[in-house]
Amino acid sequence: MKATGVYANHSSFFDLVERRAHIVKVTDGLELSVGPVFSRIGFLLFSEPPNLKIYKWTLPGWKEQPWGGKLTVFRTIPNQPNGLTFDHQGRLLTCETRPGRVTRTEKDGTTTVLAEYYGSKPLSSPSDLVYNIDGSIYFSDTARGQVSEVNQRINKPAVYRLIRTQIPGATQIERVSEECQCASGIALGPKHNQLYLVDTVCKNIRLQPINNDGTLSKGWIFAEFTSDESDDPGGLKIDELGHVYASGPGGLWVFSPQGKHLGTIVTPEPPTNCCWGRGFRGLYITTQTSVYFVQTKVPGTRTF
Repeated sequence: MKATGVYANHSSFFDLVERRAHIVKVTDGLELSVGPVFSRIGFLLFSEPPNLKIYKWTLPGWKEQPWGGKLTVFRTIPNQPNGLTFDHQGRLLTCETRPGRVTRTEKDGTTTVLAEYYGSKPLSSPSDLVYNIDGSIYFSDTARGQVSEVNQRINKPAVYRLIRTQIPGATQIERVSEECQCASGIALGPKHNQLYLVDTVCKNIRLQPINNDGTLSKGWIFAEFTSDESDDPGGLKIDELGHVYASGPGGLWVFSPQGKHLGTIVTPEPPTNCCWGRGFRGLYITTQTSVYFVQTKVPGTRTF
């Protein structure tokens, strides 16, 4: 792995991040950090699956700098939390992997299960999710490994959509894609009419157009992670101009809206995912034991 820093493949990369951008360590001492999301009211959440925790990192006041915050346990999730996001009301949406389900944390702290079954079978292992402007939720579900109940679960990689409804307690789920061999990271394009999916097995990013009814059209390979590094790709985010920032082998890869690899932000440890910071500016990057921050020049796509 290269030394920490910013490595450009094209000069336009520096329109997105400074040539000598500081990669700041926010916190460390973790076992595995994934699924980061930054709240509109000024705090970062991320999951630590091995210890069944969601952590909260709070900046003092409205301080812009990414250091000097306070780390606390936000929630303990016995079902092993993974990907996180918020809905338009600021309620936390969580992928839980054991057993597989998608939940919402209500304002009073109670938990509502949004998805646990598809048909008659339980979900396998939801990985990441995103909230769409129409109120629906897209999430990826991966096959599970050596577990005793594997034959009783769907255990088939797919992407699902939870359809928004006005009926209390009713949630309709539909399978919208099976194009990835192992979909993990998931993100919306700037106009919320495209869905980007990281396939950790094929080491690529697929792009699928979103139809007016919320279903997905047939997709294509948007970009590939071509590298001698062994790290698997994971999560991704999109900025408002359509650039893609994805955790991949050796660092956070940045692609043009056309899928060209513009450059890589190399963190001290291989990244697992990223999220936009305060005001959808700057990127928080989760890794194995730490969380980092790097300032960027273009705001991110707003999804909640």
